[in-house]
Amino acid sequence: MESLGFNIWGIFPPFHSQTPRKRRNPRSKSDSSVEPTGGAAFRFPIKQAATAATLAVTGDTLAQLRERWVNNKSSSHPFKDDIQTLISDHNWLRSLRMASYGFLLYGPGSYAWYQYLEQVMPKQTVQNILIKVLLNQIVLGPCVIAVVFAWNNLWLGKLSELPNKYQKDALRTLLFGFRFWVPVSALNFWVVPLQARVAFMSMGSIFWNFWLSSTMIK
Repeated sequence: MESLGFNIWGIFPPFHSQTPRKRRNPRSKSDSSVEPTGGAAFRFPIKQAATAATLAVTGDTLAQLRERWVNNKSSSHPFKDDIQTLISDHNWLRSLRMASYGFLLYGPGSYAWYQYLEQVMPKQTVQNILIKVLLNQIVLGPCVIAVVFAWNNLWLGKLSELPNKYQKDALRTLLFGFRFWVPVSALNFWVVPLQARVAFMSMGSIFWNFWLSSTMIK
């Protein structure tokens, strides 16, 4: 509750049958406690954002390495040449796009999403776990795909091509995500404690980011 900015004493001050002078102190304390709580509720989650950005870049780097490997598979370049050209051939702008998406959008968004699910369904029942997994797929999944495709096309200056990108890749990406994220989400909500859930999903996202990054540049 506190992480989302709810403070019952800030909404309903405690009632005491005291004089107005004596009632000001508890209310002033309550008001002062609401301010840091509200500030913490809306404070940008730096840790989660940085984790998401790092993993997004890692997944994109693996995707770029895979693409170069496939493209150069028929050639006779030695492995040493691949190491020497690793930095020079890397598309840093593409990695920056993925990093900015993870830092500004996915990290904070997923953090708020999992906190919200835990608030409205705190009990670890089978029904709640199934509902959380279902909501992950029908709400979070499409939102992530829509936003990441739009973010990528915005950076590329190709917003006019976004509808065609959705038509071509969105459904395919979403269906692939079902196969990957349904078991991962079930495991996350079932056995992973709340304080480790964002980190667990971020670790799983390194494989997802690898495939998603490859999909976006096709």
